[in-house]
Amino acid sequence: MKIAYFDCFSGISGDMCLGAVVDAGVSIKELEKELKEIPIGGYRLTAKKVKRSGFASTKVDTAVLSQRLAPHALRKWKDIEKIINRSGLSEEIKQRGRRIFKRLFEAEAKVHGEAFERVHLHELGAVDCILDIFGTIIGLNILGIEKVFSSPINLGSGFVETEAGILPVPAPATVEILKKVPVYSKDVPFELTTPTGAAIIKEVSSGFIDMPPIDIGKIGIGAGNRDLKDMPNVLRLFIGNPRLPPHSPLTKGGQEGVKGGMGGLLDENVIVIETNVDDMNPQIYEYVMEKLFKAGALDVYFTQVLMKKGRPGVKMTVLCNKEQLENLMKIVLKETSTIGLRFYEAKRRILQREIKIIDTEFGKVRVKFSRLGDDILKATPEYEDCKKIAKKLNIPLIEVMKKIK
Repeated sequence: MKIAYFDCFSGISGDMCLGAVVDAGVSIKELEKELKEIPIGGYRLTAKKVKRSGFASTKVDTAVLSQRLAPHALRKWKDIEKIINRSGLSEEIKQRGRRIFKRLFEAEAKVHGEAFERVHLHELGAVDCILDIFGTIIGLNILGIEKVFSSPINLGSGFVETEAGILPVPAPATVEILKKVPVYSKDVPFELTTPTGAAIIKEVSSGFIDMPPIDIGKIGIGAGNRDLKDMPNVLRLFIGNPRLPPHSPLTKGGQEGVKGGMGGLLDENVIVIETNVDDMNPQIYEYVMEKLFKAGALDVYFTQVLMKKGRPGVKMTVLCNKEQLENLMKIVLKETSTIGLRFYEAKRRILQREIKIIDTEFGKVRVKFSRLGDDILKATPEYEDCKKIAKKLNIPLIEVMKKIK
């Protein structure tokens, strides 16, 4: 399993995230190729090496080349959602991007006392924000990251000038997004963490912990906008494979109960949610499954069962981490005809997994390798990549998957 750890000692922003993944090895050309799936256009990404208090780091900037989209055109949720839905990105990346933007809009709506559908993202440049968010998600995907963790977050202090006037740091939207996240403020009189950076890390991170024991393979350093006197304004990204002794820090946060299993296997605690349904239109199951996965379920499946009085029914099973339990139970209770459910903790043992990008006759494709120690037991091409190839070349999906395998 390859994990990433964001060291937010100097805060976090969208462009710092993007700079960190590029510095870790994702090429700008590769990013731009993927980002072209989003129907916005009229921009160019540039990356350059800069120094922040002596720290060599990468600064990524967005140059807007045309006014194809007016600056205000993507400031409402319905506009952003439409752009995401029209994109050719994988469904997994679309869902993650939607969740990040939804966090932003919900926070802005609450702090400004406006309706969700009417609120504008006043401080965010539309193109910049889309590229920072999706560039980060895509970059982590290209790097083969399966789990992300983060340090507690430095917010900065002082005041920041906005369209609404002078606001204290951290900005109200940033605070709203980072509820229940460990934060602190050092004596740096600047805004270190932005709403975009807060929304990205809240979505991608499985836990906010001290740096866990990992074998570091790559380091990415993304530069912020300021060259501070007493602290390098950078975001560090550590990438590597975890070492998991019985009392590893990874047993906290989003992977509570993860331990080193036998022979390189990984053991982890999961929550199982179950309910039996015998009085619902079967067409609804697909919709419920989609909502559960979108809300963070690890797995969802349905089993045919025979219930009392010989009635045929369906047992719905949802696997999740403890953090998603309450939200997922609400979805099941709201979206199905059931009036009750059961849940319990279980252990599962999984192979070590790593996603690599390989060259095939169809181009670059992500492949998930499952290992037991040093032995590769399984290699599975990513479904979304194969589907995209099948549609583009108009050949059967099963043929694409077979040839890549």
